[in-house]
Amino acid sequence: MKEYRVLGMMSGTSLDGLDMAYCCFSKKGTQWNFSIEETRAISYDPIQKNKLKNAIHLGDKDHKSLDEDYGIWLGQQARHFILEKDLEIDFIASHGHTSHHRPEEGFTFQLGAGQLLADTAGKKVICDFRTKDVQLGGQGAPLVPIGDQLLFQAFDFCLNLGGISNVSFEKEGKRIALDIGMANMPLNYITQKIALEYDEGGQLARSGKCIPELENALDSLAYYRLPHPKSTGYEWFLGEVVPLIDNSQARIPDLLSTFIHHNCGQIALEINKHLSKPKNKMFVTGGGALNTFFIETLRQKLGPKVELHIPSKILISYKEALVFALMGVLCEENEINIFSSVTGAKEDSCSGVIFYPKP
Repeated sequence: MKEYRVLGMMSGTSLDGLDMAYCCFSKKGTQWNFSIEETRAISYDPIQKNKLKNAIHLGDKDHKSLDEDYGIWLGQQARHFILEKDLEIDFIASHGHTSHHRPEEGFTFQLGAGQLLADTAGKKVICDFRTKDVQLGGQGAPLVPIGDQLLFQAFDFCLNLGGISNVSFEKEGKRIALDIGMANMPLNYITQKIALEYDEGGQLARSGKCIPELENALDSLAYYRLPHPKSTGYEWFLGEVVPLIDNSQARIPDLLSTFIHHNCGQIALEINKHLSKPKNKMFVTGGGALNTFFIETLRQKLGPKVELHIPSKILISYKEALVFALMGVLCEENEINIFSSVTGAKEDSCSGVIFYPKP
């Protein structure tokens, strides 16, 4: 039985901070088993958050500088965590933080320079999991479906509610996945207007009322009519959605309520296209799974054919870090870790770039 001890590191589009999960994997036959042994979430300070958020606007020189600084910072966080918890690890698997994602132009970039991360942490690093797929004509996203297939096969659908919402499921013997649209990204953008990081439990949203005109405008966004495979990110949100928020005179609770109804409506529309039996199990993770009002609204929109399973808070919060740790393991094993059926690439691939610390 093969065993791996990996530190998975993830920073998502919602800019909550860095998630680290120390994971153990073992393989018996074709079955992977996992455990999450230690975790840590590190919030970004306002300056760092602003730098990452605005990385998309930087020139080449400043972008390279941020990439290097962020790689060193990731290495420092990893090193401190490993030493403090006295962890034995085989390697670090780092997603980094996406600054650009334009697969239609053959381009994606994750900040967090792998060599500097490895040098600073003093550990082998596997990172840059998206670029190869984009070079093969794929979307380079979503990548979590490999984990859904290998670790959570008991569920018909795996829904992640991070900055954006994405789902994966089996169809005709293949794994299919796509970015449905938004989840926490607009909610956090709205609450930050009143100096709140997020709307805890969806309490503000619950007190608001849906604005039909805004909901119709959101439902009319062209992205929702694009065929699969498709993925989206901060650029789309900035260009298409932020103007709708900024030009609205509505109360904050009403904006939040409208976005939750819109998000859940789009999720339900997509899921209902793929229901194949009377009862379906859906596994829900990501920060949105902790938003009680979001989950209640989603249950209502989906109806009785879909049963939601909300796992432990650890798994909700660290599933993506876990899956990137698994992707590192699969890279190490030289096994497929990105499905072309998910991303639209011309072939499945084993993705990840390996860096060793310089002596």
